[in-house]
Amino acid sequence: MTEAILQVRDIVKTFGGIRAVDRCSLSVQPETVTGLIGPNGAGKSTLFNIVAGLYAADEGEVDFLGQRIDGLPPYRIVHRGIVKTFQIPRELRNMTVLENLMIAAPGVAGDSLVDLVRRPFEIVAGERETVHRAEEVLGIVGLSHLRDEYARNLSGGQKKLLELARALMAGPRLLLLDEPVAGVNPTLAQKILEVIENLRRDGLTIFLIEHDMDVVMRRCGWIIVMHQGRTLVEGVPDDIRRDASVIEAYLGG
Repeated sequence: MTEAILQVRDIVKTFGGIRAVDRCSLSVQPETVTGLIGPNGAGKSTLFNIVAGLYAADEGEVDFLGQRIDGLPPYRIVHRGIVKTFQIPRELRNMTVLENLMIAAPGVAGDSLVDLVRRPFEIVAGERETVHRAEEVLGIVGLSHLRDEYARNLSGGQKKLLELARALMAGPRLLLLDEPVAGVNPTLAQKILEVIENLRRDGLTIFLIEHDMDVVMRRCGWIIVMHQGRTLVEGVPDDIRRDASVIEAYLGG
């Protein structure tokens, strides 16, 4: 087996005396779609937020590409190559779809008045490059026809695609997806899943939380089950489907 792209070791996170994550350890292999599942309250979203730097772990360690990243601020983790999407999309409602992507591009020149005065041609060239990249990403997720539409006018599924597109603008190596098809109609859900699979084929690593077991079993090559803040079991879909401890965790016996 190749070296893991993400390694989580003995992570602990408490909220008001409640251990949301309780010495959880897991790893994600590169260029895979790995699913993280478990009953409500298992600690899945909390763990994702720790990996993304949105929460600080009380104990434990997170390694990405062989380097420790726990304790880094979120923007530095994004720069390292980990980008997280949210279960409820956070689009900039009064900006167009294209503008939502452009503002997510890293290293955009022209943020300061000094840049505008000293490097006007470089700024114009950089903006053209950003527009080109944004249009490429819109093509990847199937939103090119909505390029100039205001984000507030998109459907729920289209907003999920926009959230995914903004994440791609950052050039991630590892994409954390929190329920990417939750609340989405079947047609757009299928589109989102096709985009995810195409991204994996192109070499991106996907780590996702999803409650739809049919989606997880059909789309994930490896599945990790969390229960009461810990990794309960992991394996290929067929093994997880038959595992007695997984059935008990979900059904209570």
